[in-house]
Amino acid sequence: MSGPAKFHLEILDRLSDVSVADWNALLPADSDPFLQHAFLNSLEETGCVGGNTGWQIAHLIIKQDERLVGAMPLYLKQHSYGEFVFDWSWAQAYEQQGMHYYPKVLGAIPFTPVQGPRMLITSGTNASEIQSTLIGGLKSLLHDNDLSSAHILFPLTSEAKIFESAGFMLRDSVQFHWHNQDFQNFEQFLAALTMKRRKNIRREREQVARENISFRHVPGQVATDIDWQFFYDCYQNTYLEHHSSPYLSETFFKLWAERAPDNIHLIIAQRDDAPIAASLLAIDRQSSKAFGRYWGARECISCLHFETAYYQAIEYCIREGVQTFEGGAQGQHKMARGFLPTTIQSAHWIKDPRFAKAIGHFLERERQGVGAYVDELAEHSPLKSTKVQP
Repeated sequence: MSGPAKFHLEILDRLSDVSVADWNALLPADSDPFLQHAFLNSLEETGCVGGNTGWQIAHLIIKQDERLVGAMPLYLKQHSYGEFVFDWSWAQAYEQQGMHYYPKVLGAIPFTPVQGPRMLITSGTNASEIQSTLIGGLKSLLHDNDLSSAHILFPLTSEAKIFESAGFMLRDSVQFHWHNQDFQNFEQFLAALTMKRRKNIRREREQVARENISFRHVPGQVATDIDWQFFYDCYQNTYLEHHSSPYLSETFFKLWAERAPDNIHLIIAQRDDAPIAASLLAIDRQSSKAFGRYWGARECISCLHFETAYYQAIEYCIREGVQTFEGGAQGQHKMARGFLPTTIQSAHWIKDPRFAKAIGHFLERERQGVGAYVDELAEHSPLKSTKVQP
């Protein structure tokens, strides 16, 4: 593949062909931990993507005079698992017409519904020119390999507009994020909530406290193999309870922690010094964000999930001055815990014009429904005001 004369486009089937320094030089200072070489390459090296997983690695990169100047993390998908933007009905419609929806091209962070840049560009270059070349290369990849579609999940709002101007269709979805208002402690956070929400949270925390449960916060720098083994048992158990298999391996978590310990924080619940539950936070101090990723427990205890995955994480954010806590995909129940709805988008290119037209009509109807849903949620805000006075 080739773009403008001064650029050379390549498809990588493994990120290890690019050095850590060269890849990370493409990332803006406030990018999330999931775009870093440590995370993406650890997924590849531990077999969580690639091989027979249905995530074929196909990263699109741009070089200029042998220097890496742009990239788009891409995968050829044989299914739609691990994406958090659901297109199963689109695949079914293709199948009903005797057409193949898979493989499709996916520009996303595997198993991670976090908004961030999807076109990575080194500083000191013509960003718009590289963006145009990446999008052109993506479309060429579709046509040259007779693929059905390309899907860019959770790009930055500014990028979504660029994709839209290039003919992609935008799809809205809703997540729930907690925002710090310079709270000095958890009680001040509670004071920002309506009485109903405040009483509910106190009641839930009291239920856990009556079980004689305490919490241990473990920064990635000091987490031990025993900590990771316990966390993985909890993580795996969550999938087993839903009659499913985990996407990630214990080896992956340990390797990621070894390579990027500053980006990881474990929260472990214990009773009488015996661990019973755990959750994981990914931390990005540059953007002052925490990302709640995984949770699991060995025992079923009322409200333990809320305490371990939400309230302990909020206390951590207040203590560390972290401004935003993203609790993961979906979850309207998070609003009762002080989270607010946020609309984010994905971008979709459908090669077949008939399906593109039909999906476009569907997305317009869906967008109206999402808008009405967000308006309804706004009427039930957990906050009694938008700012707490110290």
